[in-house]
Amino acid sequence: MKLFSYVLRFDDGAAPNPFWGYCTLTICKPVIRRTAKKGDWVIGTGSKKGFKKGERRDFQDHLVYAMKISEVVPLEKYDRWCRKNAPDKIPGMKSADFRKRAGDCIYTFSSAAEPVMRESVHSGISSERDLSGKNALISDCFYYFGENALLLPDELLEIVKRNQGHKKILDEVLINNFVLWLERKKQKNKIYGDPQMPVSPSAVKRRACAKICAEDDSYDDEIIVRRSKPVCQEE
Repeated sequence: MKLFSYVLRFDDGAAPNPFWGYCTLTICKPVIRRTAKKGDWVIGTGSKKGFKKGERRDFQDHLVYAMKISEVVPLEKYDRWCRKNAPDKIPGMKSADFRKRAGDCIYTFSSAAEPVMRESVHSGISSERDLSGKNALISDCFYYFGENALLLPDELLEIVKRNQGHKKILDEVLINNFVLWLERKKQKNKIYGDPQMPVSPSAVKRRACAKICAEDDSYDDEIIVRRSKPVCQEE
């Protein structure tokens, strides 16, 4: 079991997408999507420049979401999976419902030799990075906090990644401590808050966000934590 941790700078409801019964990660973070396996955890922590109700909020050291991977599928299979299991994850950019605008099934493989990007939160500049991730991560065991991001206790701050890239944590004691803390605090498969910046209906704003996300992913270096520092545990 591994835990992948990164800073979620743009929490817009698309990556991850916690709606319609499953939490999925299918765009952005290509290195994680290529290497994560069933049973691993992926978490996103907050940025100093987060948002709540449209106002700036410092969410550093806060948990925005956590998902335990229940299935890893190629993006082509994810397109078919969504049609059958979660059609609302296919983006509908004209919808008044931001959850449908945040659909992360943004590539169709049904009618061409190459995947075609649907109108979505991403633009053409993101295609190479998105597709290089190869896989979609699906979870039926997740916690999503969004703009109500949950402050992590001091003894778990080692899981937080600073700046771009991600941490891959191999220490099962540290991972288990995190999972036990989370299970004690909250109920799984529940959405505790809206995204900090719900996907805009404006194509101009979406392109701007996609550009910054693509720049972030271009620095997706990996830090490996094999053994955690000893900490005092609460009784």
